[in-house]
Amino acid sequence: MHSLTRRTFTKSAVVASASFALKGFSQTVSSQRRVGIAPIGLGSIAEVFMRAVGKSENAKLTGLVTGHPVEKGKKFAAMYGVADSSIYTYETFDNIRNNHNIDAVYVALPNSMHCEYTIRAAEAGKHVFCEKPMAISSDECKRMIDACRHGGVKLMIGYRLHHEPVFLKLHEMVRSGAFGEILQFQAGFYGMKNKQEWRLNRALAGGGSMFDLGVYALNTIRWFAGEEPVDFRTLVATRDKTGKFDSVEETVNCLLRFPSGILAECGSSYGQSGTNYFQINGTTGHVRVEPAFTYGDSILKYEGKTESGDLAGSGAVYDPDQFVTEVTHFANSILRNTEPATPGEEGMKDLLSIEEIYKAAGSLQA
Repeated sequence: MHSLTRRTFTKSAVVASASFALKGFSQTVSSQRRVGIAPIGLGSIAEVFMRAVGKSENAKLTGLVTGHPVEKGKKFAAMYGVADSSIYTYETFDNIRNNHNIDAVYVALPNSMHCEYTIRAAEAGKHVFCEKPMAISSDECKRMIDACRHGGVKLMIGYRLHHEPVFLKLHEMVRSGAFGEILQFQAGFYGMKNKQEWRLNRALAGGGSMFDLGVYALNTIRWFAGEEPVDFRTLVATRDKTGKFDSVEETVNCLLRFPSGILAECGSSYGQSGTNYFQINGTTGHVRVEPAFTYGDSILKYEGKTESGDLAGSGAVYDPDQFVTEVTHFANSILRNTEPATPGEEGMKDLLSIEEIYKAAGSLQA
C-alpha cells in the first residue's frame, strides 16, 4: 500500500512555485545545539518551511526526503548545506533511523500520507512536525498520537496562527474580557484551486475546501472559544459543472454551537473568488481581522472597538515570523523536553469536528 500511495501522489501532484521568498535570508549563527530536521516532500510549503529553518537559531536542515532526489534533492541540498548522503526517497525513508544528524521530520505531504509518514518517523525515533490538517480522519490522528507516544517522540501540528502576533494579541484580549462576553465568531477562507492539484483528489486530500481552507477558520474559532463545539449544522454545495469537483466538494458553510452558548459561522470554498477573515462579536466590543489566514506579503489587519474605544492595527509589512517562531517553538520543545503548544491532540480535535461537520451535511458532495 505504501508504494501505491506514493505512485498516486507522484502522478497527481503538481508542485506550485513558492509564493514568496523570505527577504534577507541568512543562516543565523548560534552556539547552542540545533535540532536537525528533514522535510518530507519538497513542495511550496516545504520551501517556506526550509527558509524559516534557515532563519531560526535552534534548528537546521540535515536531511531531505523527496520523490525527485536528483532534481529537487540535490538542488535544496546545495542551498542549505545538506550532505548528499542525507537525501532520501520515499522508498529509502526508513533509513533515517541510522542518521543521527536528523532529530526530527517535517511532514509536508498530501493529507492522506500524513499518517503513514508520521508513524514511520516515530518508529525511526524521530520527532514529528506535521502540517495541518493532521490527517484525513480522527482514527488516523489517534494512530499517529499513539505511535509518537510509543516511540517517545514529540508530535506538533503546524498551526502557524498560534504563533502570529496579531492573533496572539487578540486571543489575550478575548481572554481578558476586552470585548465583554463573547457571543459569536465568524470566519471564512475562500480561494480558487487548479483542477490538476492533488487537493482536488479526495483519495489524497480527504475532502475539499474544508480540509485545506476551512480548517484555518475552524481551528481559530476553537482556539479562541477555548471549548469544543457540540452542535453542528452544515450546507455543502458544488455549482461548478466542469468536472473539476467530481471528487471533492466545492463550498462548505457550517454553523457551530458551543457549550457556553457561543455560536460560530465557518465557511470555505475552492470555487469562490473571495477574501479570508475572522470576526469576533462580544457584548461590549467587536473586532474583525481581514485578511486573516494568508501569509507572506499579505498584511494582517484588524479593526473594531472595545469599551475603552476604537481598536485598529496590523501585522508587519512583511512578516514571515510566524513560520520562524513555530519552527523555533518546535525545536525548543525537543531541546527542553516540553509539550508543543499544538500537539497531536489539537489536530485530532479539528478532525473530530470536521467529521461532525460532514455528517451534518449528510454527504461529502452536493
